[in-house]
Amino acid sequence: MTTIGVEEEYLLLDPVTGLPVPQADKVRVAAGLGRLVADQEVQSELLQAQVEVATQVCAGLDEAGGHLLRLRHAVGAAAEEHGCRIAACGTPPLRHRHPVAVTDQARYRAMLTQAPQLVAEQLVNGMHVHVAVPDREAGVQVLNRIRVWLPTLTAMSANSPLWDGHDTGFASWRTVIFGRWPVSGIPPRFEDAADYDRRVGRLLEAGLISDTGQLYWQARLSARYPTVEVRCLDVQLRVDDAVMLAGIVRGLVLTALTETAAGAPAPDCPPELLQAAMWHAARHGLADTLVDPGGSSHRAGDVLYHLLKRIAPALDACGDTRQVSALVHRLLRNGTGADRQRAALARGGLRAVTDLISAQSTMP
Repeated sequence: MTTIGVEEEYLLLDPVTGLPVPQADKVRVAAGLGRLVADQEVQSELLQAQVEVATQVCAGLDEAGGHLLRLRHAVGAAAEEHGCRIAACGTPPLRHRHPVAVTDQARYRAMLTQAPQLVAEQLVNGMHVHVAVPDREAGVQVLNRIRVWLPTLTAMSANSPLWDGHDTGFASWRTVIFGRWPVSGIPPRFEDAADYDRRVGRLLEAGLISDTGQLYWQARLSARYPTVEVRCLDVQLRVDDAVMLAGIVRGLVLTALTETAAGAPAPDCPPELLQAAMWHAARHGLADTLVDPGGSSHRAGDVLYHLLKRIAPALDACGDTRQVSALVHRLLRNGTGADRQRAALARGGLRAVTDLISAQSTMP
């Protein structure tokens, strides 16, 4: 079975004010002292009000979900020890006037020098799904085929509607913030692995990025693992929402590998159409139409149905059909994380939003 791994980023919030608190180093150490967390499972992030977790390599969705729930509980308990709570949301509902301190690592200090205002506003949290591929050549062909589905995945994962205490009007404001880096957005189409490496090499040689970690494309080849890494997703309120997305991403990668082996051509969607489709997905989530891979607008539910139908053989092969289908139907019924945050805001203001996020961040 094709393996997967999941990375998640969380905010650390004050339980009373809802503001981000710079306790990441202490929380990370405290989490590592417990028996529930293995080495490198809890990692530093750019800002001191964020932590990142990474699951072990997983064969199935239940295994991935189990690791995520364990890690959320471990980090959540460590956060409580230091007077804060973890928040699995793409953006903080509130921010301090003054920037949160950058984690004291050379790479992060260099980023602060390069783009101080962008770093100050980088209090955004994503979810990254790694899916194993046979080699880099296969990985590039996968990227060429799944890039047209990235707006749909973004809409499904939207969980960042609030910023500075108000509704931005976007379901995924994180997507907008992250799109301001030099190399970001939907990846281009590549001829092959050599083309991928050549184009990345030119960015490095020109000094436009300092390392491959600054390839902020919404899907890329991992520099550390033999995987394709899908990065367009907001971190999810609940673990089972994350499990659903991990299953869909794996289904898309396996479908792309099958199509490559069969010699099927990769879809050729104009870059300006894909870029606009991504903006539309970030703006509306699932509350409006979605642009399908062919470039046509349809009801969001119809596009999700088409997605499930397309990856059905891959879901069946992995034994994921029942679980993923049920979770997608629940998503359409209950809404995205952005929808749930907005409902809480209407019901009880910002306090209700932070209570919702705190409660759901450690739920299955």
